[in-house]
Amino acid sequence: MPDASSARWSELDRPPLDGPALQAALTRDSRLWRSVEVVEEVGSTNAVLLERAAGDDAPEGLVLVAEHQAAGRGRLARTWASPPRAGLTVSVLLRPDVPAARRGWLPLLTGVALAEAVGEVTGVRTSLKWPNDLLALDGTKLAGILAEAAGTAVVVGTGLNVSTRREELPPTGSSLALVTGAAVDRAPVLLAYLRALERRYLAWTAALGDPVATGLATDYLAWCSTVGAEVAVALPDGATLEGTATAVDWDGRLVVRTPDGTAELASGDVRHVRTRPPGT
Repeated sequence: MPDASSARWSELDRPPLDGPALQAALTRDSRLWRSVEVVEEVGSTNAVLLERAAGDDAPEGLVLVAEHQAAGRGRLARTWASPPRAGLTVSVLLRPDVPAARRGWLPLLTGVALAEAVGEVTGVRTSLKWPNDLLALDGTKLAGILAEAAGTAVVVGTGLNVSTRREELPPTGSSLALVTGAAVDRAPVLLAYLRALERRYLAWTAALGDPVATGLATDYLAWCSTVGAEVAVALPDGATLEGTATAVDWDGRLVVRTPDGTAELASGDVRHVRTRPPGT
């Protein structure tokens, strides 16, 4: 058990979020966000909002942030955990009025918003690995995104490593503090992310999910390090597909050219075997 001195320094390194201040700053001029709730601990922020969304009476625009997520879920039924106050664990409840096929762009849109916010606030250069991990330039993982549907609602959860230390991360992980070599205030990153997400989401839904007319497709490809890379994709049925990622299609699916032809993937765990040369 840490002594009082170490606990005091930990609090300085990882201060709590100010829920009322975040609520006031975010909702004052927002057309989307209705409330920001910060809780000390929760099993899964996505699970809580999915339960609220199930009755169809929960409005779009709810934001739930957990200082500690005890039973977080990642893609492909993986678990995800982070030390208390070391990262941003946030889920949002959305009800996108777009054709069902266009919903595949929502996690990609979220990734672009997160990449923009991280760059704006911290100066950290990142890339996006389809269908959405946020990567540092060395390929280590800074954040993951999970979108889950419940009727007309989609809950999008994001977990971003902010002050997580090397010994608290898997070998493939990183954090903003490790990349910058300095402390990073979580609140400005959270606000910048939610504002970028609102701006892009409102434009996307107004265009009925059209990724081309809104510029989303172009912007996503600019951030994406998967397209152009040699990839190995672990598919939900256990098979592995290898080839070159050539595009992201109209429905947000990854297009992979293989020796046996072209495949359009709606889901899968991507590993970059060889990335495209810089500037290409």
